[in-house]
Parts: sequence; C-alpha cells; structure tokens
Amino acid sequence: MKKLSSIMMIALAALAFQACKSGVKDSKDAADSLNKTKDTTQNAAATGGIAVTADDAKFATTAAGDGEAEVNAGKMAQTKAVSTRVKEFATMMVNDHTKAGDELAALAKTKNISLPLTPDAEGQKAASDLAAKSGKAFDKAYINAMLDGHKKAVKLFEDASQNCKDPDLKAFATKTLPTLKMHLDSVQAIHKSMK
Repeated sequence: MKKLSSIMMIALAALAFQACKSGVKDSKDAADSLNKTKDTTQNAAATGGIAVTADDAKFATTAAGDGEAEVNAGKMAQTKAVSTRVKEFATMMVNDHTKAGDELAALAKTKNISLPLTPDAEGQKAASDLAAKSGKAFDKAYINAMLDGHKKAVKLFEDASQNCKDPDLKAFATKTLPTLKMHLDSVQAIHKSMK
C-alpha cells in the first residue's frame, strides 16, 4: 500500500511538472491531462485507472468547470445585480449548480475522474469582465452570459444524455438536463424583458 502511494505521488508530481512545461493554462486542462494519464489500458497500476472513456471524462470536466463558473457568477450577481429578478435568478443558479456540482463530484470520485477546481481560462476571463461592470450594465452582461452559457450547457448535456458510455454519467446528464432547460427558459424570459 505504501509503495502504491509513493508511485501515485511520483506520477502526480511528474504530471504537474509536465503540465507546467506543456503550458497547461487552467484547472480544466490540468484535469483533462490527468484523466488522460489514467487510461486503464496503459498504466492502471500507477494511477488507479479511470473507469470511463476519454469522452465521458471530458464531459465531466467540462460540466464541472462550467458549473463552477455559473456558481461564481451567481454569487457575484447576488451582491452586484440591481434587479430583483436578476438576483433571484442568481440565487437559483448558485443553489442548483452547487447541488449538481456536488452530485457530479461524488460520481467522479467513484469513477476516478479528476475534476477541475476552478473554471477554465475562458470562464475566469468572463468573470473578470463581469466583475468590472456595475448597475444595469452588470445585470445585462450577467444575463447575456447566462443565456450563452445555458445554451452551451443544454447542448453539452443533451449530447451526454445520448452518447455517454458510462451509465451513471449518462443518468446524471439525463437527470440534470430538465433543470438546465428550465434555467434557459428563465434566462430567456429575463433577457426579453430587458430589451
């Protein structure tokens, strides 16, 4: 057991070093790289293996990173938004995406999938741009970001609910999809009312 732990630590250190050398930009890239090394056909003894296909792991990392971005933006909107309707939507984002993120994290742990701890570089830039705004400009930018983000999320989860090979990830995508569609409907209604 001690030997396996040592091997895991060496493998993780090598990955971290390799990630730095290869210019990995963010937590999602690092998680994707780590998942790639867990390929059970090559080095399961050293990494513990991964229980899903590369595409399924990529779905999990994308969903986790994007969900974290939704939570972070929602928390920002809870304090910066001026519209009560936008603040209520933000609270729903924080609650629903935190719940889904926790469920995905627990599922990923059972499958030995490494998830990003923060949004990807694009999500971090969007958060920075959003933080620079205030008042009605913030509300509009937040709602526009949520509209774009939920269109992408619905597409991602529709694809996963049809194409994931792992039955548990497929079930998670299928279960979460109606909530994402409801979010999209809500944000579209708010977006229309702002014109």
